[in-house]
Amino acid sequence: MTNIIEGSGIFFWPLLICSFTAIFIIIERLIALRQSRIIPRGIYESFIKGEIPQNSNRSVSERIFNFYQDNTPDIEQLKAYARLEISRMERGLFLLDIVVTAAPLIGLLGTVTGLIQVFANVSPDTGMPDPDIFVRGIALALTTTMLGLSIAIPALVGNSYLNRRIDFLEAQINVGVERLTDLIKQHSQESKRKKK
Repeated sequence: MTNIIEGSGIFFWPLLICSFTAIFIIIERLIALRQSRIIPRGIYESFIKGEIPQNSNRSVSERIFNFYQDNTPDIEQLKAYARLEISRMERGLFLLDIVVTAAPLIGLLGTVTGLIQVFANVSPDTGMPDPDIFVRGIALALTTTMLGLSIAIPALVGNSYLNRRIDFLEAQINVGVERLTDLIKQHSQESKRKKK
């Protein structure tokens, strides 16, 4: 571990920040996107049937139901509120996108810096670099590349999984929202009949 820290030089710290950011976001989103926090099984069945469950604010679907009950929204308002809740599920993923892009670029910057160190210190007499500077430059080049890719690849896998999970949960929410829009249409038709 000491060799990695020494070999990557100053680039170790931004790569460490990228690593911690990716780990934190992936773990936090895995916890936040549990089925029970988005659409508990009983609520999903209510969603499908178009039944209104008891008031609770523990999950995204329950908040959508509460919005429907408390505000008697029209169809567009309900869909806008559902989109707002879905966008909250994506919270923090933009940072994961940044890590996926930035980590290999920081590694590449370390590679270029290491190679510059090697070639900038070539002795004019022998045409060879100082062995100590050569070793440090190559160590910097290889270590930063390895660290950047080691951070970016798991972050990319985590990002892809989380985006797929959100798509799946969004599809379930949209089914429920469609059922609620059917109820809104039914109430609208009933109120028009009563007025006649």
